[in-house]
Amino acid sequence: MFVYLVHHGHAVSPGVDPQRPLSHQGRDQVETLASQVAGREVRPDVIWHSGKLRARQTADAYRRACNPLAEFSATRWMQPDDPPRLADLLQVETRDVMLVGHMPHLDRLRCHLIQLSHGAHDAPHAGSFPLNGVVAVERTETGWAERWRLEAQ
Repeated sequence: MFVYLVHHGHAVSPGVDPQRPLSHQGRDQVETLASQVAGREVRPDVIWHSGKLRARQTADAYRRACNPLAEFSATRWMQPDDPPRLADLLQVETRDVMLVGHMPHLDRLRCHLIQLSHGAHDAPHAGSFPLNGVVAVERTETGWAERWRLEAQ
């Protein structure tokens, strides 16, 4: 079972639009990365996003590229400052899941999953999540392991 953690594309500043949609650069980033992810045969069964416009726009681009039939919805516990509570749900989930959200939440969730497998001393460093990028984490027989990552150019 895979979890694909996706940081939304570059968004306009709140001064331009308080809803912070994707910028032109952000749309280009998302389209490029979504195509690259689809090229890796990623077909999530479920795509959950934070509900914020920039995350929903990013999630929709990945849905179109990877699996137009994926379950698609906003979910709780994906706001920037939320604790990594989704880890509990992911422990029992059987489907491949894509989570589209925000920093620092995504990196906190990634670190928490890896810590469940390796313990706090071997945990990855916080802040290493690729900005506007994607990290693939796989649940294995012994826990969670990061498999690959892509970064926006």
